[in-house]
Amino acid sequence: MVLRSGCKFGPVLVWFRLGYVVLLWLCVTHLRCARAETKTVVQKDAEFDVTYNDTVTSDNQTIYAFNHTVSRNKTEGIRVTVDVLSEGAESSPILFVVRQKQAVLSFQVPLILRGLYQRKYPYAHVGRTLCQPPTRSLTETQYFFVDVSTLSSLGTHYQLRISRVDSFTLHTDKKFSFTASPSQPQYFKYVFPDGVDTVIVKVNSEMTFPCSVMSIQDIQCPVYDLDNNVAFIGMYQTMTKTAAITVQRKDFPSNSFYVVVVVKTEDEACGGPLRFYPLRPDELIDAGNRSKTLDVVVSPAISCESLSQADQRTSAPSNTDVYVMGMLFCLGIFLSFYLLTFLVACVENKRSVDRPTVVYRKPGVTPVSPYEYGSFVDNASTLSSEAITDSIASDANYRYMERSLESVAGRSRHESLSSIEEDDYDTLADIDSDKNIVRTKKYLCVSDLARKDKRVLSKKYQIYFWNIVTIGVFYALPVIQLVITYQTVVNVTGNQDICYYNFLCAHPLGNLSAFNNILSNLGYVMLGLLFLLIVLQRDIIHSRALDRNDLNALECGIPKHFGLFYAMGTALMMEGLLSACYHVCPNYTNFQFDTSFMYMIAGLCVLKLYQKRHPDINASAYTAYACLAAVIFFSVLGVVFGKGNMVFWIVFSVLHILATMLLSTQLYYMGRWRLNSGILRRIVYVIYTDCIRQCSGPMYIDRMVLLVMGNIVNWSLAAYGLLKTPNDFASYLLAIAICNLLLYFAFYIIMKLRSGERIQCMAMVCILFTAVVWGFALFFFFQGLSTWQKTPAESREHNRDCIVLSFFDDHDIWHFLSSIAMFGSFLVLLTMDDDLDNVQRDKIFVF
Repeated sequence: MVLRSGCKFGPVLVWFRLGYVVLLWLCVTHLRCARAETKTVVQKDAEFDVTYNDTVTSDNQTIYAFNHTVSRNKTEGIRVTVDVLSEGAESSPILFVVRQKQAVLSFQVPLILRGLYQRKYPYAHVGRTLCQPPTRSLTETQYFFVDVSTLSSLGTHYQLRISRVDSFTLHTDKKFSFTASPSQPQYFKYVFPDGVDTVIVKVNSEMTFPCSVMSIQDIQCPVYDLDNNVAFIGMYQTMTKTAAITVQRKDFPSNSFYVVVVVKTEDEACGGPLRFYPLRPDELIDAGNRSKTLDVVVSPAISCESLSQADQRTSAPSNTDVYVMGMLFCLGIFLSFYLLTFLVACVENKRSVDRPTVVYRKPGVTPVSPYEYGSFVDNASTLSSEAITDSIASDANYRYMERSLESVAGRSRHESLSSIEEDDYDTLADIDSDKNIVRTKKYLCVSDLARKDKRVLSKKYQIYFWNIVTIGVFYALPVIQLVITYQTVVNVTGNQDICYYNFLCAHPLGNLSAFNNILSNLGYVMLGLLFLLIVLQRDIIHSRALDRNDLNALECGIPKHFGLFYAMGTALMMEGLLSACYHVCPNYTNFQFDTSFMYMIAGLCVLKLYQKRHPDINASAYTAYACLAAVIFFSVLGVVFGKGNMVFWIVFSVLHILATMLLSTQLYYMGRWRLNSGILRRIVYVIYTDCIRQCSGPMYIDRMVLLVMGNIVNWSLAAYGLLKTPNDFASYLLAIAICNLLLYFAFYIIMKLRSGERIQCMAMVCILFTAVVWGFALFFFFQGLSTWQKTPAESREHNRDCIVLSFFDDHDIWHFLSSIAMFGSFLVLLTMDDDLDNVQRDKIFVF
C-alpha cells in the first residue's frame, strides 16, 4: 500500500525538482546580470588633436564624445589613431567602436590581418579614416562617439588621438604625398571639376615593396579600406611602384569618389617572396615594418595639348572631340593608302592602254579560247616524256609544237570547274613517269612545274581562300563571345588585375576599357581589304588578257594564281579583328587570339613564295591548314603546360627537329620520295654510295644551301627553347615562323638576282618602304608597355603615357606601322616577279 502511494506521487516529485532547478538557474542569471550592470561606463567630452592615455578593463568602458562642424561646400577628413601599449594584448584585444550619424566603424587593437594559408599578422598601431556622410545643410554640427571596451580582466593601456585631415580632398594635377601601412590605410576624396568627364588617378612610389592596392570607391559608408575587404566594391588594382585607373564621371552619380590606398600584408600578389609557413596554425607572425610612402595625383585623361588654343579656354578639352580626332586620324592614315593605290592604278592603266597586245594565233588553226589553249599546252607538254626532256634544248619549239587539237576541241569554255579534279591528271601512269623524269632534272624551269590544267590549279588555290574564310568565322565568333565575357567580368567585379592594359593610356568607351588599343587595329582590316581589291584588279586584268589570247598571259611570266593572295588578304583582316578582340582584355590566356592568324600569315607567305615557281607541286589547302592547325594546337599546349615544364620542351624540340628534316627532304626531292618501311635502307644506301664509296656533291646545290641554312636556324631555335624554356611560348613559336619566312624570302631574292633577273622599280620601292616601316614598327613593339609574363602589379611598372594626340600609345603605333608593313610585304610578294611577265616560262629557272 505504501509502495503504491510512492509510485503515485513520484511524477509530482520529478516535476517539483525540475521547477526548482529552473528557478535556481534564473536566480544565477539575474545575479550575473546584476553584476554586469555594475560595469562602470565613463563618458568624456574629447577634443581634436589631443592624445588620450587611458586603461580599459572588463569592468569599465570609456566613451569619448566629439563634435565638429560640417560644411556642404568643404570636406575634411577625420583620422582615428590608436596604439596599444600593454604586452600580451593579442589574447584579449581592445574593441573600438566609432558611432557616427549615418555610419559605424569598429575595429580591434591589436589588429589581426590574415595572409595566405591563414597566416596571422598582429598590428598594435592602427589608424583609420572616418567616413564622412554628406550633408544637405550649408553648415551642420555633427557628433560622433568612440567606445572603448575589452573583455580582459587585466588593465590594457592604450593611446587614442582624433585629428583632422586637412588634405582630405584631392585637387586636379596637384600631387599629394602620404604614408600607408596594412593597419593604417589611407583614402581621399576627389570631386570632378566642371568640364572634366574623365580623369586618370595615378599613385606612384619609389619603393617596389611592400605590395599595395589602389581602389576607386563611390562616396558611401562604409569605406572598405583593409586588405581583407578592399576588393568588395569599386575598381581596384595591385601595385608595386605605379598604379593608374581611368575614372569616368558617368559612373559616379555624386560626381565624386574616394581614392583608397591599402598596403597588403604579404607581397606574393605583386610577385614578391612568400613567407614561410607557420609551424603552428595559430602562431602570430611579426610583419615587420611595412610602411610605404606614396604620392597620388589626379589628372584629366585627355591632355589640353591635344586641342587647339581655342579649345583650351575651358579647364579641359572635351572627351568627345579627342575621341573624334583619334578616329579621324586613324581613318585618315589608311584612307590615304586607298587614294595612293587609286592614283597608281590610274597610271598603270594608262600605261597598259599604250602597251601593244600580242595575240597568239597558230598558223592554219582557228584561234582557241584561253582555257582551250591552256589545255592544249598542258596536254602537249605531258604527252611525251621525250619532248619534256628536250625542253631546254628546243626553246622555240616547246610552246609551238604541232599537236592535234582534237582532244580538247569538244571542251566547253564555260565547263564547270567541279568536273575537273587534280587527281584526274596525277593518277595516270604516264603522267607519273613524267613527274619522275621532270622533277629530278638537275636544272628545272617554271614550264616543267606548270604543266597541269590551269582550271585545276585555279580551283585548288581558290580553296585556300574559302577555307580561311570558314576558319575565320568559326574561330572569331567564340572569341568575340569570350572577350565580351571577360570585359563584363572586369566591369562587374572591378578587378583590373584581370587585364594587362597600359593603364596610363587606356581610354574607355562604353563598356570597353581601352578603346584606343582596339581602334588602332583598324589598319589591319582596311589594308587587308585594300589588298584584296588590288588582287581582284590584277585577277580581272589577267582574265581579260586570257580572253584576248594575250601571248604574255598564256606563255610568259610566273603562272598567275590568285587564291593564296586572296587568303593572305583575308588573314590580314582576321588578324585585325582578333587583335582587337585580344586587346579588349589582354592577358596570358587569350594571347593566342592575337597570334593564331600571325601563324596563318607567315605560313601563307611561305606557301606563296614556293608556289611562284612550283605551282604544280605546292601543298593543297587541306594539308597546309592541317599543318597550321597543328602549330596552333602546340601553341595552346605551350601556353597551358609549357611554363617550366621540361618534358613538354623536350617533346616539342624533338618534333620540331623531325618536322624540319621531313620538310627538308620533301623540298629537296620535289616530293619524289616515299616515307615507308624501306626509308632507313634507302638512307643507308645513299650514305654508302655518295659519301663512303665515292665522295660526290649534292645534285641540287642551290636547294641544298637553302635547306642547310634552314636546318641550322631551326636546330638553333630548338636548342634555345630547350635550354632557356621561355615563358612566352606563343611568341617563341611565332619567332620560328618569322625566321623561316625571312630566310626563304632572302634566299628567293638572292637566287632571283643570281639568275640574272631584275627587280622592277615598283617592287624595289615596296621592298625599301616595307623594310623601313618594319624597322620603326619593331622599335615601338619592343617598348614593352605591359607583359603578362609578370604579375599585374609588375606589368604596370612598364606602363607609359600616350604619345600621339594624348590618345594613342606606343603599342598603338606598333599596330599602325605593323599593319602598313604587312600590307607592304604582301605587295612585295605580289609585284616582285613582274619583271618576268614578258619572259617565256621555259627561260625562268626554278629555285
